[in-house]
Amino acid sequence: MSKYARRIDANHSEIVKVFRELGCSVFDCSRVAGGFPDLLVGRNKKTVLVEIKSSEKASFTSAQEMFMLNWRGSTVVRINDIDGAIRLVKLLDNASQ
Repeated sequence: MSKYARRIDANHSEIVKVFRELGCSVFDCSRVAGGFPDLLVGRNKKTVLVEIKSSEKASFTSAQEMFMLNWRGSTVVRINDIDGAIRLVKLLDNASQ
């Protein structure tokens, strides 16, 4: 297992907690290698791939960049903080109306 598959950002648990408190389904994929995003977040019959970063300045790994370049599904959403998680949930709520 690569070092990237083992490391999670400091805000990871806090962001997962917020998603769950707001009523989202959350599957933690942070142990999956190959640049796969940290979370699958489900709300209103929509599924979003989420990559958590510790700050706006944090960069993607080369594996994450390759995954996003080659992925043919929906765009991977980058979340840096709790406010970003809340904004994503609001977007998912508005998309279902």
